[in-house]
Amino acid sequence: MLLKELSSLTSPLSEPQLSQLQLALNDLSPTQTAWVSGYLAGISQASGAQVQAQGAVSQSAQRVTILFGSQTGNAKGVAEELYQQAQTQGISARLVNMADYKAKELKTESHLLIVASTNGEGEAPDDAVAFHEFLASKKAPKVPDLKYSVCALGDSSYEFYCQTGLEFDERLAALGAEAVVARADCDVDYDDMVAAWSEQALAAVKATLKEVTTTAAPIAAVASNHVANTYTKKKPFKTELLVNQKITGRFSAKDIRHVEIALDDSGIRYQAGDALGIWFKNDPVLVDAILDQLELDGTETVTVANETDTLRDALINRFELTQSYPSFIQAYAELSGSKKLAKLLDDKAALRHYCYGRQILDVIDEKKAKLTAEQLISGLRKLTPRLYSIASSPNEAEGEVHLTVAVVDYQQNGEQRIGGASGFLQRLEEGAEVEVFVEHNDNFRLPNNDDTAVIMIGPGTGIAPFRAFLQERDVREAAGNNWLFFGNQHFTDDFLYQTEWQGYLKSGLLTKMDVAFSRDQAEKVYVQDRLRENAAELYAWLEQGAHVYVCGDGDRMAKDVNEALIEIVAEQGKLARSEAEEYVAELRRNKRYQRDVY
Repeated sequence: MLLKELSSLTSPLSEPQLSQLQLALNDLSPTQTAWVSGYLAGISQASGAQVQAQGAVSQSAQRVTILFGSQTGNAKGVAEELYQQAQTQGISARLVNMADYKAKELKTESHLLIVASTNGEGEAPDDAVAFHEFLASKKAPKVPDLKYSVCALGDSSYEFYCQTGLEFDERLAALGAEAVVARADCDVDYDDMVAAWSEQALAAVKATLKEVTTTAAPIAAVASNHVANTYTKKKPFKTELLVNQKITGRFSAKDIRHVEIALDDSGIRYQAGDALGIWFKNDPVLVDAILDQLELDGTETVTVANETDTLRDALINRFELTQSYPSFIQAYAELSGSKKLAKLLDDKAALRHYCYGRQILDVIDEKKAKLTAEQLISGLRKLTPRLYSIASSPNEAEGEVHLTVAVVDYQQNGEQRIGGASGFLQRLEEGAEVEVFVEHNDNFRLPNNDDTAVIMIGPGTGIAPFRAFLQERDVREAAGNNWLFFGNQHFTDDFLYQTEWQGYLKSGLLTKMDVAFSRDQAEKVYVQDRLRENAAELYAWLEQGAHVYVCGDGDRMAKDVNEALIEIVAEQGKLARSEAEEYVAELRRNKRYQRDVY
């Protein structure tokens, strides 16, 4: 049986493990594959006795289980680093994705460290949904002997900041578990807080473990380490921007770009469904405007992370300026004495509304104040990279990675505001240097079975991963049907990759395509409307085992699409609303309904 024909139903490996294994073997020659096969067989035989011995003492031995739930990869990265630290300190540990965790194991755990991000409006990440639901259910066991701690990742600009981690913490406490270290609620620039929590959590675990044993790393951790990229968020790959092409028409209200970046012989690996992280620099024009408003000298030297730089260069390279966030508003309100900003701090809903669409310059414009360079940078958040869904298959675009980027460009108080990373890419000339890394997304993967039908819903730049999906299915000669829903404002100016879709329709790879151009008629039409128009056929595809993928705006589009799916299932399946909701939820639990939303 070929590797691509395996599924988690016919092998002892989970779907993420199978995916990792396939990725690891992609580039191997037959000779290399044979060697790896023999090597693994030898390990299996040599470790058989050890495994049996470990099994015999597993009830008395204690270890820490590190569980992670991650939507974009940040929580996974934190958990992997925590696992490596535990190994370095001689702590018996295992690393498990919540999607692969057997809930019944919870009652046998002695120590548990959870790293969890929050998705959308307080939702658990896709790979944490099942475990999250289990903990909230009556099936969850009492665990009075469990010692635990939670590291919650989130964004304080959102209403449900670190909600998933908070709920894990509260539920475990309600089940009788003891928190050995208080929950850490980590904002976007989480490195320092994560480091402090990790140190405290591992120290507490080490102090309370009754028996420290050395155990073999789990299959998932070994596979993950084997295919890990050399380049990461902390150590990005410096490369060249090859293509920077505007792909919207001259009359479009949007500047959307097709970007191609060289990977050369970097060894960077990615799959269709992954994201590319872009480290960007702030616009010098914006930085100069901030310096002028605060009457600061850009040549003044400052120290950031033990490195000395000019204030101007530090603002260009190190700090988040194109978004506003509660921590800066609080700091500037105190320094400037602004009553308006101080009042906002007492109303979280108003504060979130104020932050949306405003940049640091807009906050400073509220009231003129005299700040020192140190006061300014102490209130700013560290620059964090932006993630973009990859728009290419590595098997099609060899040695390259493609993106579909919408330039954020809007008016605020009569002045133009440009997005951080998208503006950086817009300004970047072909041939210029760019720093990148791959963020793997195991929550957004094509079915392992190439005969499975897929339904892809991606308006605007949400089309990006589906370009990668179709390229991949084309290369693999996948037999499964493919149905694409795309939406944008105008047919003539906003039909992204139109000729490619037409080519796929002609070749038969793309079975069906439905489009919704919202501004081409008096009444606006969106992708969710096209879903409802095709309700009977769409439901038939679902009943026959199709997988559904949604990419794009999480605030509105993804919610509207989800609602449309529930209505379609209820209508076509003649189900009550609650039954239809459970049907859709089951699709998600079985990874037949996956979303990449932002």
